[in-house]
Amino acid sequence: MPPSTLSNCANCPAHESIEQMGINIRNFDRVVALAGNPNTGKSTVFNALTGLKQHTGNWPGKTVTRAEGGYEFGGVRYKLVDLPGTYSLLSASQDEEIARDFILFGQPDCTIVVTDATCLERNLNLVLQVLEISDRVVVCMNLMDEARRKKITIDARSLARDLGVPVIPTSANRGEGLRELISGVADVIEGRFLTAPRRIEGNSEFQRAVSDLLPLIEQTAPGLPNARWVAVRLLDGDRRVQQALQSGELLGIAARQREAVRRFSRNIALGGAQ
Repeated sequence: MPPSTLSNCANCPAHESIEQMGINIRNFDRVVALAGNPNTGKSTVFNALTGLKQHTGNWPGKTVTRAEGGYEFGGVRYKLVDLPGTYSLLSASQDEEIARDFILFGQPDCTIVVTDATCLERNLNLVLQVLEISDRVVVCMNLMDEARRKKITIDARSLARDLGVPVIPTSANRGEGLRELISGVADVIEGRFLTAPRRIEGNSEFQRAVSDLLPLIEQTAPGLPNARWVAVRLLDGDRRVQQALQSGELLGIAARQREAVRRFSRNIALGGAQ
């Protein structure tokens, strides 16, 4: 169902998964994840978008602090979840695991990846990993004022074409580009910007291996979101993902997702009968 079909999707399956991750989405229509490397100005972006409408706490069962807040744009209420700053989603640390699981299994309506315009190449590793997981991504190319000071010029339009998602230049500490950023997020969520994320294609042997793994993953963890990403991680030798699949951890996530779908379908049926 396209996001624009419902004015408030707080009861849809992905949002129920998000609530199971400890995020309160009542009174919000959309959920946006905020990801990025440390020292990219991610917190400044978060503070600029949410103002004083913020809440802090720990992720369930973790000592890692999270912040969440909200903003409104075009009559739509957005919940913004600030994920731990991380260089990767390959689950080498608790912060990386939290960020990965939220994007992968929480399936937010959009993920903003904040990058540092003065060292963009270093930040693109995380951008490409997020693009492997989600179609709905906006790249916030922050610290443009510092880039200008260092005489660094970046063609945002060409980068957006290469990545297949919007790339919005910002200087969050000055408030520059923030309206364009939230407008870009709305366009991606509502389907006005059709993304085509750049992803690993590999050779024919790689593609065949992924295709062979997909039915096995579906058999082991029916209904698992983003099964292709799991297949790629298994081929890359990611032991954490392999253990989670073998232990049933991923199966548990898939089961919660199916239950969310069941409740969502029941809510729609009851709503239609009224």
